[in-house]
Amino acid sequence: MHTAIYVRISSKQQDQRSQLADLEKWAAGQGGEIKWYKDTFTGRTMDRPAWNRLVKALDDGQISRIVVWRLDRLGRTAKGLTALFEDLTAKKIGLLSLKDALDLTTPAGRLMACVLASVAAYETEVRQERTLAGQAVAKANGKTWGGSKPGRQIWVSDEQKAQVLSMRGAKISVIARTTGLSRPTVYRLLDQTPA
Repeated sequence: MHTAIYVRISSKQQDQRSQLADLEKWAAGQGGEIKWYKDTFTGRTMDRPAWNRLVKALDDGQISRIVVWRLDRLGRTAKGLTALFEDLTAKKIGLLSLKDALDLTTPAGRLMACVLASVAAYETEVRQERTLAGQAVAKANGKTWGGSKPGRQIWVSDEQKAQVLSMRGAKISVIARTTGLSRPTVYRLLDQTPA
């Protein structure tokens, strides 16, 4: 069994250095096997590549505890985090959040974890409200963004098309990320080529 250290940033414009310094310092003082799981993905979903590998290892009984820099690195939905806390508690898997001083093995730690999960969800909702308000003001002032001119065709290589078709059945967002194509282009290719 190993300790899983999970690192997540939301976008490529961010970097992991602020998390890594504390986590590497903590890991240097530990014994036993440690595996790192790193994602560049939004926290609004629990469906993330490295996180999915971590959960698979967890389900296979390979992980003894999970360590994160802050709890919001695990996710930003109260529902997802609360379900995770219940799962970890049931499996007797430890969770350590360095900045939140969180310990899921105690009643106070579980309470604190649920409070922090709610705070993370609240922060996400407030951020979304500010974004929507800013977009409304921009639209009222005539600002437009996104999209391409109707009828414009995106060039897709034969390799990209084959890759899209070979991944049929996977989530559209996963296919788009893997192939480097937009989701509308992926939808168009799948619609044009019957199964």
